[in-house]
Amino acid sequence: MAAQALALLREVARLEAPLEELRALHSVLQSVPLSELREQAAELRLGPLFSLLNENHREKTTLCVSILERLLQAMEPIHVARNLKVDLQRGLTHPDDSVKILTLSQVGRIVENSDAVTEILNNAELLKLVVYCIGGENLSVAKALIVEISSVSPESLNYCTTSGLVTQLLRELTGEDVLVRATCIEMVTSLAYTHHGRQYLAQEGVIDQISNIIVGADSDPFSSFYLPGFVKFFGNLAIMDSAQQTCERYPVFVEKVFEMMESQDPTMIGVAVDTVGILGSNVEGKQVLQKTGTRFERLLKRIGHQAKNASTELKIRCLDAVSSLLYLPPEQQTDDLLRMTESWFSSLSQDPLELFRGISNQPFPELHCAALKVFTAIANQPWAQKLMFNSPGFVEYVMDRSVEHDKASKDAKYELVKALANSKTIAEIFGNPNYLRLRTYLSEGPYYVKPVSITAVEGAE
Repeated sequence: MAAQALALLREVARLEAPLEELRALHSVLQSVPLSELREQAAELRLGPLFSLLNENHREKTTLCVSILERLLQAMEPIHVARNLKVDLQRGLTHPDDSVKILTLSQVGRIVENSDAVTEILNNAELLKLVVYCIGGENLSVAKALIVEISSVSPESLNYCTTSGLVTQLLRELTGEDVLVRATCIEMVTSLAYTHHGRQYLAQEGVIDQISNIIVGADSDPFSSFYLPGFVKFFGNLAIMDSAQQTCERYPVFVEKVFEMMESQDPTMIGVAVDTVGILGSNVEGKQVLQKTGTRFERLLKRIGHQAKNASTELKIRCLDAVSSLLYLPPEQQTDDLLRMTESWFSSLSQDPLELFRGISNQPFPELHCAALKVFTAIANQPWAQKLMFNSPGFVEYVMDRSVEHDKASKDAKYELVKALANSKTIAEIFGNPNYLRLRTYLSEGPYYVKPVSITAVEGAE
């Protein structure tokens, strides 16, 4: 199949008006696996296809764009960056949007590849064209690309800010169109993943503006469109920089998370749950939450309630947040922090261990795995081991391989066994016989099936 595609590609290059050949090539490529095309990547001569884009023939352009999309996928980004620079530059100034989008998506692949990106950054002409092309377009792919380019290095950010494109994005972030605002905050959040990006946003006063918009959201009937993204932005900021500094400097962020948790809107509750999970994923964030005292206890109780009663999707998000909040690496298990996670666990419901065990018995693998993850998160903490040991049937439940039927569940159970078996306090709390059973389970691996012994009975024939 790949050989047929190559032969047609050569025909296209040879002929003056290869419309029939383009149709045939387009049809053949639908059934050639990408892996086969990759093997032939060195043989692919794409110059003639790019040339045909300049003929201003609607069907030819459509066919060429579709064919190039497929063939370029088979090429490594570094090969595209090195060998198709001129074609990319032409594509960026093409009058047809589909050609621009094709070219921008290739630039996107290059930007995401650490080896290939230097080819663009070292090519001022190409970078200028990308920036210019994006400036003239309101394509969302273009905006996302500007953020990707800006994220690569302080130099590339500088290039994009000089062009005025980042400023335009930030203007839309604080503009009147709530839907545009919602897409812009996602892109600004991506920029904030880099140190130089966060510095720039702070210097330009963008973080303060986002905080002020959250403050004003109460009086905006359309705030539900953009508020989730704005709160997520601060959640990510807290984890990237310092949870304490972020929450002290922007108290409205923490306030809004508590407020959203009390909402009746599952979307808002979901964002609050995710944000609490992100915030509490390191010790500094946990301590910030602990300082809010009884308010946080109430929030935990609400998470416990949602984990039991919400939709499956929200239940899973609640369980993931609980796992994140309760996990403590062994080297951080001070008496104070262990007391804290124990009290958090007991705030979730009347009998949290039974709550999560009940959830894990529901016939949904995703829920089952998410509940096992909660047990795994606390498995190396002595208070949790005592709870598990003293809960009737819990140790048997951990050892029982017949509970899990799919690969993900078997893997999740194995992680729980591993966390228990590798803990320094487990032998003392579970007792030696149970400790040895855990070690045996561990050495047998996640997918072990006990051999069924067949006893021959004399005269059974």
